[in-house]
Amino acid sequence: MDQDEILARITAMVDEEHALRDALSAGRIDSETEQERLARLERALDQCWDLLRQRRAKTEFGGNPNDARVRPSSQVENYEG
Repeated sequence: MDQDEILARITAMVDEEHALRDALSAGRIDSETEQERLARLERALDQCWDLLRQRRAKTEFGGNPNDARVRPSSQVENYEG
């Protein structure tokens, strides 16, 4: 996945997050469903941001950005850069 694809995926997940919050407010889903889906989205977002940072770091320091790999969510969860 290249940088543009990662950013597009992040945007789609943020849109999905907003849709979940709207669905809860409108009563289309319950709080438990919202929380479960949000937790999955947050883990996936953490992984995407980590992959994007890896790619940018490799590029900045003369490496190949295609060598960046998705790391397990347990490794990147709640990462703050």
